[in-house]
Amino acid sequence: MIRDICKDETFLAQKAEPATLDDIQTAADLLETLEHHKDGCVGMAANMIGVNKRIIAFDNEGSYMVMFNPEIIKRSEPYDAEEGCLSLTGLRPARRWKSIKVRWQNEKFQERTKTFTGWTAQIIQHEIDHCEGIII
Repeated sequence: MIRDICKDETFLAQKAEPATLDDIQTAADLLETLEHHKDGCVGMAANMIGVNKRIIAFDNEGSYMVMFNPEIIKRSEPYDAEEGCLSLTGLRPARRWKSIKVRWQNEKFQERTKTFTGWTAQIIQHEIDHCEGIII
């Protein structure tokens, strides 16, 4: 189901609760909402659709990927970026890393770890910020 985009900064500033198997439908809604906004959006976190759970969905080099409970466990090569967001107005400055190693759970809640670089890494960092309640 396509959900409305949350723009309430008080809600967005809350740290997300861990996702569980009960949140599979939220992930499906997140993915459907992201696909609906594909012309102006490359990633979303669950709080952007009004659900305070640690779930992100993003464009991973042309195909969509969902992560439950993602966390960055290693980062290297910092740089400064400017980013936009469907939930927030305008472009905002952000400190990012060119390479990040992420640990997460897939839709079967199996743990995964992978290193991401470049644009995909930047998208993931933005969405994990949402999970942490960080408003750039």
